[in-house]
Amino acid sequence: MKILLVYPAYPDTFWSFSHALRFIGKKASLPPMGLLTVAAMLPKQWDLKLVDLNVATLRDEDILWADYVFISGMTIQKPSAKKVIARCIELGRKVVAGGPLFTAESQDFPEVHHLVLNEAEITLPQFLADLELGCLKPVYRSSEWADINTSPVPLWDLIDFKNYATMCLQYSRGCPYDCEFCDITVLNGRSQRAKSAANVLRELDALYQRGWRRGVFFVDDNFIGNKKRIKDELLPAIIQWRKREKKPFIFSTQASINLADDDRLIHLMVEAGFDMVFVGIETPDEESLIACGKLHNTRNDLLANVKKLHSSGLQVQGGFIVGFDSDKKDIFARMSQFINESGIVASMVGLLNAPPGTRLYKRLIKENRITKKISGNNTDYSMNFLPKMDYKVLVEGYKKIISDIYQPEAYYKRVRTFLCGYRLVNKYNAGFSFTYLRGAVMSVYKLGIKPGVRKHFWKLMMWTLIRRPRLIPHALMMSIYGAHFMRHFKITLE
Repeated sequence: MKILLVYPAYPDTFWSFSHALRFIGKKASLPPMGLLTVAAMLPKQWDLKLVDLNVATLRDEDILWADYVFISGMTIQKPSAKKVIARCIELGRKVVAGGPLFTAESQDFPEVHHLVLNEAEITLPQFLADLELGCLKPVYRSSEWADINTSPVPLWDLIDFKNYATMCLQYSRGCPYDCEFCDITVLNGRSQRAKSAANVLRELDALYQRGWRRGVFFVDDNFIGNKKRIKDELLPAIIQWRKREKKPFIFSTQASINLADDDRLIHLMVEAGFDMVFVGIETPDEESLIACGKLHNTRNDLLANVKKLHSSGLQVQGGFIVGFDSDKKDIFARMSQFINESGIVASMVGLLNAPPGTRLYKRLIKENRITKKISGNNTDYSMNFLPKMDYKVLVEGYKKIISDIYQPEAYYKRVRTFLCGYRLVNKYNAGFSFTYLRGAVMSVYKLGIKPGVRKHFWKLMMWTLIRRPRLIPHALMMSIYGAHFMRHFKITLE
């Protein structure tokens, strides 16, 4: 059997870092870990090819080579996925689709020959058994949650590591919280299911043995969903592994803000090599947090929590939302002020949307307020429901936030705020890297002479050199981030 695995293209988004990747000569931030894991579940004797449309072109001969084309993706990749599927059908090849996009919106893909939905650890073996018997069904579903300890190591041999800025792995699925607007619990459940520490180390070994020596992103939606287990088992194991292998990786992940409540957990994460964490802060408005069920964000001072994480060695990237029913017109100024004071350099602010299956979606359906499907893009000015606040007022306020936080002067000032409060603990131990040298040279060349940004760039470099010289790599990296954010939001630099 010949299987072609295709990963659809991402558009330019906040998290694509497409404009930043050009500085370091990379084509994509992350590889398609889900498809690579599926590839590892297929029979060993099959011939496999993978085409990631974010780094390569899909040719007709690739499609014609295959007996089946496997495709997976996220909601934001839907337009690209549709095009791929149409090409495959036109060329007479059968399509097998799965993953978050197809699980959430299976009704939108009647043209797909076989939908393998929910978690592949359960439904893919069913598909393969029926394929062997010659009695394939159009749809494979499961209401059960998989034991993710059965997940194999992704088949990394199918990709060229040079195309990617960061590698990734998954420790757990599920989140103990049930925020009204979030579809994580719909897709992965509320009980966190985790791999053993031994399995995680096996995946780290696989990356290490293939020569990877840069960042690794734990893709868990809430890495600290089971604090006791990661403190007692996982983090101590990673600490020992890093010591043995001379600290080859720096880690990043996603977590809830109550990470700041646990000093031992913070210490262990930093010692294990974590230096960045994405946190869904959502809003500084307590009424909105309570209304959407994000009660754990109301128990402490959010600003103080962010600064504590920074001073402990964990850079915070933040997610923010406007458009809650209880939002007042002052939310825009309050959010801009919070972001700039916090020093959260990478702050993704988006308009609220209601993903299918969420509590928010179900409530808005009852209120007859759902108007269309979500785009999957958090920053494209779209909403799929009628907000309580006048939509034009909401969009103008949202644009004002973006202007307030991503105009060069405000952005570079926020970088300095972060650098002032950040404690550098973890550094890469990968030796000389052309990637980082290229990034430094390109940032000086592109930002050091660019009208509208050059004075802020050089002011930051001089300030960092004098005040925090060890953080020069961070200052350069954040300047590159800024180039992407400003291009993405089309901030005028003149």
